[in-house]
Amino acid sequence: MIVLILLIILQSVVLVAAQTFLKISVELFGKFSWSWQYFKTVFTTWQFAASGLCALSAMFIWMYVLKKYEFSVAYPLLSISYIIGLLSAHFILHEAVPLTRWIGVVIVMIGVFFIVK
Repeated sequence: MIVLILLIILQSVVLVAAQTFLKISVELFGKFSWSWQYFKTVFTTWQFAASGLCALSAMFIWMYVLKKYEFSVAYPLLSISYIIGLLSAHFILHEAVPLTRWIGVVIVMIGVFFIVK
């Protein structure tokens, strides 16, 4: 079970990194337009490439988890990504994360605890 939890934490960190890089990159793209300059910006922004690589890595980790573990146990554990996502929003993206969101995540994690138990 420890190996599964560590794999899920790794997968969640990489998945949240993908979404964080994507958020940063779309803000760098500027206003959308059907222009060569816009798409050049999209495909030359390293954060966009990092997002794709992280998403691909997360998918491969998830494929391994699905191969080795029961879906009914592994899938609920992915809610760990909610915690990592809120931490990323707060510390990397500098977003205000209200207490109610943290409480919601704690409630979800309590539910996951009972599912895995």
